[in-house]
Amino acid sequence: MTQAIPFSYTSNSQRYENRQEMMSDQPISLSISFRGKPHVLSLLPGSTLAELHARLEELTEVPPSLQKLLYKGKKTTGASDAQDTTLVQAGLKDGMKVQMLGSTSKELDGMKAIENENQRRERIMKERAMKAPVKLRSTGSGPVSSLSSSSSASLQYRFHDLKALEHLPHPTSALALLRRLSEDPAIKHIMQKHEFTVGLLTELAPHEHPELLGLNENAGQAIRLRLRTDRYDGFRTYREVRRVLCHELTHNVWGDHDENFKSLNSKLNREVAEFEKAAAEGTHNLSGGPGYDLYQSSSELEAEERVYTLGGTSSSSGSLAHDSPEERRRRILEATMNRLRREEEEIEHSCGTGHSTAT
Repeated sequence: MTQAIPFSYTSNSQRYENRQEMMSDQPISLSISFRGKPHVLSLLPGSTLAELHARLEELTEVPPSLQKLLYKGKKTTGASDAQDTTLVQAGLKDGMKVQMLGSTSKELDGMKAIENENQRRERIMKERAMKAPVKLRSTGSGPVSSLSSSSSASLQYRFHDLKALEHLPHPTSALALLRRLSEDPAIKHIMQKHEFTVGLLTELAPHEHPELLGLNENAGQAIRLRLRTDRYDGFRTYREVRRVLCHELTHNVWGDHDENFKSLNSKLNREVAEFEKAAAEGTHNLSGGPGYDLYQSSSELEAEERVYTLGGTSSSSGSLAHDSPEERRRRILEATMNRLRREEEEIEHSCGTGHSTAT
């Protein structure tokens, strides 16, 4: 009697799985393109998507949670189920081309920082629009000034840090110039009046940015000024550097060199000139006493008035002598503002803030 041989049926899916098990030791090659650059990876079919995402992170610095893989109409991400899903189960085959999308953590942090900075600037502008202007001018000749009652404002609206470039010659002298600027009574006056805050006041190396005289980063996060001459054999005049500082302080509010910027910048220059003229005449008296260094002495202002307003003729001094004190002050201030406008046009061409980004 013939013994029957048992028959076993194997489905197509089972045969496919058996064939995949036999081929599990054969690596598959994937060409993954990220931002135009191809990355060829060789992995075993049994490798998980989590392993693939980890390899890609090593090559691109994109975390698995931010990776997206596109291929053959499919999309995978570095989700939690990637730990258990194999390449074969995900439909990845040998020789397949994959497109990868994603951002690095540094790029993501940068975008968040820009977004936060924009929100901060909008908040500052709204707060300033809601506040009434702060009047800090004193008309009395006594020792008490309106600034003496605003110590909290003087602590808030100021330069919070000063830094010279140690690798350049004479860093001690550079730091002394920065400190003089930060303690300048007229600069302190406009900073408190307009509620300007600057995180860092530092210098700008001529060889790094030869075309720039100043730069304001992120609306007052840092202000950089060209302190030195092109040959590093000395320092630019205090008046020139402080004019650039007033320009860069304007960028705390306005980024571009538009009409809004020019209006505020002219206002700051006018307030500096008026403050120091009043200080020279004794109508301002700060807690530090009247013995501070002025932007320009009265004699310098009078000489400037003769040059710019009267053409420098010999009859100028006679004309000044017959003017009333108020007329003399008006004409001197007018001459000063004419000079400041001319200088401002030159500074605007050498400012890196409005040309690079609105700050």
